[in-house]
Amino acid sequence: MIKTLRWIVFLVAALAMNFPVIVTLITSFKSARELSSNPGLWIQSPTLANYASVLGNTDRFNIYAYLLNSTAAVLIGTLLALVVAFPAAYAIARSQIGRRLLLPVVINLRAMPLVIFALPLYMMYQWFGLLDTWTGLGLILAIVNIPLALVIMVNAIGEVPIELDEAASVDGASAARIMLLVVLPVIRPAITTCFIFGFITAWNEFLFGLMLTTSKAVPMTVGASFFFAASGGGVQWGTASAVMILGALPPALLGLIMYRQISASMTAGAIKG
Repeated sequence: MIKTLRWIVFLVAALAMNFPVIVTLITSFKSARELSSNPGLWIQSPTLANYASVLGNTDRFNIYAYLLNSTAAVLIGTLLALVVAFPAAYAIARSQIGRRLLLPVVINLRAMPLVIFALPLYMMYQWFGLLDTWTGLGLILAIVNIPLALVIMVNAIGEVPIELDEAASVDGASAARIMLLVVLPVIRPAITTCFIFGFITAWNEFLFGLMLTTSKAVPMTVGASFFFAASGGGVQWGTASAVMILGALPPALLGLIMYRQISASMTAGAIKG
């Protein structure tokens, strides 16, 4: 009885949390005519016309270009955040440098509304010619990702026994070699988690994509909004839903594929003895 009740609670919670996604998925398989007469969750005549329209008609809005722009900028932003955060996290965890000031400041800056940085960033990007470029969008995505990556890595490195560093130091290893050859392999699950969370966060970023791009580097989140009235005459809900589903697939698939690695990182160090 208790097990059945748990399953009921789980199913209700899963349905409630994923209800918007379910509605969007169902809408993407409905024609415009059916949507006007049947807005409910049941599909009378499933169709792939919305997906065919999005993927086949690239004259006005090219979804492939938006996906490529997002992928390029997200990889830059995610990998650069890892490269910057790892040595900083090692210094904080091992030498306590910046633990009292730098780490709280970085975390608090990320907690602030991103729109505060909109105007100075736009002016700076305009000055350096970074507007509407993969590099420019990737740099700001890296800044968005660094705080979370820093916190995860500091905690992960703190769980690594300091004796490993001392043993490598006795053998003549430099600090850089210790960091890269001793510590890095041990915290690989945490690195993977930072990459996944960073990828998802960067992929879903809308504000800076809207503000810093116009045509050449428009990301998927911004490009998807163009399809809401692609043919004029109001919102094309079926087409818009298909675009949103396609745009959500990369981070969703990454999260599903790497779920075990995320769980391993989150539970690492929970049990000692």
